[in-house]
Amino acid sequence: MMLPFLSDDEIAQICEPLVAPSAQRRYLERLGLVVNRKPNGKPLVARAEFDRVLVGRALEQAQNPGAGQGDTAALFQLFKGGKRGSQAQGR
Repeated sequence: MMLPFLSDDEIAQICEPLVAPSAQRRYLERLGLVVNRKPNGKPLVARAEFDRVLVGRALEQAQNPGAGQGDTAALFQLFKGGKRGSQAQGR
């Protein structure tokens, strides 16, 4: 039977080498997870939240390879294009 929350061991594996509960909580929050705090100070993460954020992100990347990498041609054009905006119009 799966518990509705990640176990302390699962959180320790995800956050390794971090062992301090506050450091683990900050790391999990940076991953985009909603993290609550247990009365003993350890992070509390719902399994559904973990699946939504991390498994969903992996599935999205598998379905859309290259998504989120941006348009490098547009970036190069931006830098090569010269002056723009009100300063360029007035001259």
